Amino acid sequence: MSGEQVLVVDDEPTILSSLKKALSLEGYAVDVAGGVKVAEERIAKRSYDVVLLDVALPDGDGVELLERLRAAGNDVGVIVMSGHGTIDVAVRATKLGALDFLEKPLSTDRLLVMLDNALRLIRAEEEARTLKAEAGHFDELIGESRNMAELRENVTRAARARASVLVTGERGTGKELVARAIHRASPRAKASLEKLNCAAVPAELIESELFGHEAGAFTGATKQRRGKFERASNGTLFLDEVGDMPLAMQAKLLRVLQEQEIERVGGHETIKVDVRVVAATNRDLAEACENGAFRADLFDRLNVVPLELPPLRARREDIPLLASFFFDAARRANTRPEVKVDDAAMAALARHSYPGNVRELRNLIERLVILSPDDNIGADDVQRALGMSASPAAVGLYRDGVPFKVLVEEAERTILEEALAQHEHQMAATARALGLERSHLYKKARALGLRGGKDD
Repeated sequence: MSGEQVLVVDDEPTILSSLKKALSLEGYAVDVAGGVKVAEERIAKRSYDVVLLDVALPDGDGVELLERLRAAGNDVGVIVMSGHGTIDVAVRATKLGALDFLEKPLSTDRLLVMLDNALRLIRAEEEARTLKAEAGHFDELIGESRNMAELRENVTRAARARASVLVTGERGTGKELVARAIHRASPRAKASLEKLNCAAVPAELIESELFGHEAGAFTGATKQRRGKFERASNGTLFLDEVGDMPLAMQAKLLRVLQEQEIERVGGHETIKVDVRVVAATNRDLAEACENGAFRADLFDRLNVVPLELPPLRARREDIPLLASFFFDAARRANTRPEVKVDDAAMAALARHSYPGNVRELRNLIERLVILSPDDNIGADDVQRALGMSASPAAVGLYRDGVPFKVLVEEAERTILEEALAQHEHQMAATARALGLERSHLYKKARALGLRGGKDD
């Protein structure tokens, strides 16, 4: 079932009745209006995906109604219908943004094809607007490390399934990127991918965001609005920062996942939805369940397919690939194609621990491209951009907001890097100098993403 909302505007009762029946059988939610006034009232109260609009109506002209809608900033998709079609009318309607023009007598088969094409175009335009708003984001799971190879395999497997996916990992590791990859590789790719950041929406509005609301449901609800679940029907809903969802909403979300049906806020109609949920969090939800901050039954429902994203420091061999990708993107975005990066700068980038993960690397590189005073970026430029000297001992270890575990790993990595370099990467000599068992040094080096040295 598609679930898209269609308004049919025509003055012939038989056409209204037959189109409502035919479209409803195809899964559309259909409203009808016999004239311009009723159509305007319906559009003011509801959000429609497409309006099938007759030209000659008893109380006005359909094309003039389309003109008023556009003047008011309403970009609802419109297919114009006419029993007296002329080229002038078709041209006028097209200039006003009509998606298509259909002559009467109507062919139901042709109308269904036209409506499907119109909805595909609308979804494509919505995705293009989203991509423009997120200019500079990347859609590739970049990396040749074992961690990334395993992640890509798991994403492919998860995409084929219908079950919920829980993506975990530190901030900046690319959880939304994984959600997009799952959606685009799935059988649901032609439908919508809707996103909601649960931490960014006030608690009193999150129910409306998820399930929609009816006109008058609360102050400010002047018209009906479909929520993320309805808009994602047949597609995917990405719930970011799901660990921040209020407990009261967790219970309602659990019910929807179990029943695959919703009710809009202020409404009484049960609406069936077919939505695949991908959730993400940087919190330990198992621990949150023990503390009573997250429902264990919801955790079980979301965690059917768990995907854990590695921090960037655990896949250091991918840093040069990512850095090259981001440098190319930053040069294009900031019209600085002449900027070059030397090997010493790349080595300096690879040494940093990136507590902010891939997001930090991307932002750092864009900063370098924008602020570089000349066309060559060197190691000194990288160190200045990082706000630290080439010598880790020259700065304090503590940085506000960086987790203790990350700070400890940074310090351990610096010590091991210097010790290995001093002993020419001979593992036995380095282990003796540090007072460690050689096996422990090997394990520690692997855990910190350092390349293994050689035996004496």
